[in-house]
Amino acid sequence: MATIKEISQLASVSSTTVSRVLNQDDTIVVSPEVRKKIFKIAHELNYVPPRMRHAQKEKEIVIGVADWHIIRKDRPNIRISSLDCIAKTMAGKNDVKFVRMDKAAPSHYDGIIAFGVFSESEMESLRMQSFAIVFINSDPKDYEYDCIVMDFTKGIREMLDYLLDRKQYRSVGYIGGLYEEGDLRIGYRRLEGLRETFRERGCYDENHFFIGEFSRDGGYELARQAAASGHLPEAVLLGSDEVAEGVLEAFFDAGLRVPKDVAVVIYKDIETLESQWPTYTKVRMFPEIVWQTAIKLLLEQIQGGRSDNMTIYLPTKLEVGDSA
Repeated sequence: MATIKEISQLASVSSTTVSRVLNQDDTIVVSPEVRKKIFKIAHELNYVPPRMRHAQKEKEIVIGVADWHIIRKDRPNIRISSLDCIAKTMAGKNDVKFVRMDKAAPSHYDGIIAFGVFSESEMESLRMQSFAIVFINSDPKDYEYDCIVMDFTKGIREMLDYLLDRKQYRSVGYIGGLYEEGDLRIGYRRLEGLRETFRERGCYDENHFFIGEFSRDGGYELARQAAASGHLPEAVLLGSDEVAEGVLEAFFDAGLRVPKDVAVVIYKDIETLESQWPTYTKVRMFPEIVWQTAIKLLLEQIQGGRSDNMTIYLPTKLEVGDSA
């Protein structure tokens, strides 16, 4: 196991400096470059701080969830509140607490679950907040961290096969939103992936894609436009729970029945709303196995001291219901 002394020698700083940096001592005066170098070396050597070595003796394990690349900061992540049931079956004698992280307010966590693709500066910030990190759908090539890679296209392909081949719908479209604030862009990668998968299946028609604001009101307006345009497809994928609320209200106001007049599939990302349509057909992007696997990987690092990193590939899942 790596020691403070080994890190100090490679970083060319004193052992005291290394210890204070790794223990999040904000009073120490050290340049960002030196701080970054210390954390990088610590990770490369698989250094495990004493608090993690003795985690089994502690009562509570705090896991941060970095989800700002897939959920707007002004929207809740209600999935976090329901993770305790999963964790209790896996954490032994420890209590596990999940906290939604604030990008602008770094803190310390025993472990982190991070969704999406992070910039180098964000990676450095996460590294300084925890020694145990699991990235979901980041697919880093350096294998410095545990990573879960989601096969998003599998669920979409299954949906198209089901709608076109089994249900014999002649047209399939999409109603969804985009969001952009500063360097944060939500929905863009999803949209390009959907278009590509639709093209591969030979069913892409730009007239059947309705893109606007990522919100309930945006969904309502897009659905209203789709119903009035004459281009509403026979089956439609709705981009999120929030968008679905507006879309389904607009369909109701327009006298359209689901699934008799228009079939509906809901794209289930991390839930930000309690579902009003639990029996609807859905493509679940992060099924339970994703959370179970992420928690398992973190606990192996925190409780077991595992230092070898792993990359695991998991599929998305089509769940057939009564709306398509």
